[in-house]
Amino acid sequence: MTDTAPPPGTAAPSPPDAAASNAALRAFLHGLPGVDEVGVQARAADLATRSIKTTAKARAIDLAIRMVDLTTLEGADTPGKVRALCAKAVRPDPADRSVPSVAAVCVYPDLARTAADALAGSGVAVASVATAFPSGRAPLEAKLADTRRAVADGAAEIDMVIDRGAFLAGDYRAVHDQITAVKEACGPAHLKVILETGELATYDNVRRASWLAIHAGADFIKTSTGKVSPAATLPVTLIMLEAVRDHHAATGRRVGVKPAGGIRTTKDALRNLVLVNEVAGPGWLDPAHFRLGASSLLNDLLMQRTRLSTGSYPGPDYYTLD
Repeated sequence: MTDTAPPPGTAAPSPPDAAASNAALRAFLHGLPGVDEVGVQARAADLATRSIKTTAKARAIDLAIRMVDLTTLEGADTPGKVRALCAKAVRPDPADRSVPSVAAVCVYPDLARTAADALAGSGVAVASVATAFPSGRAPLEAKLADTRRAVADGAAEIDMVIDRGAFLAGDYRAVHDQITAVKEACGPAHLKVILETGELATYDNVRRASWLAIHAGADFIKTSTGKVSPAATLPVTLIMLEAVRDHHAATGRRVGVKPAGGIRTTKDALRNLVLVNEVAGPGWLDPAHFRLGASSLLNDLLMQRTRLSTGSYPGPDYYTLD
């Protein structure tokens, strides 16, 4: 049991049905066990000190590469930049065919078609942010149109942002209903729900937002847009992993987790893999259930991989800049 789990003999309240009132949702979310702030920070810090043996590190690095959502979300993004990123996603190191491909390329909705064309037949998915990313401030009709266009243009995964203003004002029903509406608009695409934990103020709110998104049908819960600091801290990711673990124990449905923002080094990635294994369990050590949202991380993973196999680092200009 982790430091943030319910005390022995204490079970989380049963979630209300999908048509529950805002009062019923509030009663459920505020009935969740409170987060021990000191405990969760200590637990995360302890797990961050765990080391991976050299014999297992190569496998862990390859797993981390396969979990990367290689991301470009800048106003200056161009079709050419996206095509270059897609080529790197499929073959991260052109000189070494043993390097696995990443999980997905994440782009803005207007570049989803460009990414889909570039990745056709590769096995690398197209992920698109949507719903007025990163602020989430738009009418529902615009958010749904944003989602439908991205899916029509080839996105297999949608990364939506919740309305943090509604959540913080206690309008849980509005947040729930927006998630369910976007989930329906996704059709066959998987839905990742971004909580923007850096704006949620407390660990208790992170736990509540996690459960709310899961209850509304999220396939993944995601920490951050990468535009707000702090982003994917280990304590926040730990709390989210506990939520998906406990939901799976209660229902049998496995929801994924995606930390994003601030994960730049191999050490960061491996700490997250240790956290997954120790908190949620090995069932989440798979790209289908855990992702790393990042732009610069891949190069560091490749450099560390080369060092393990050759004993030396490649030059700083060896890999393309993302």
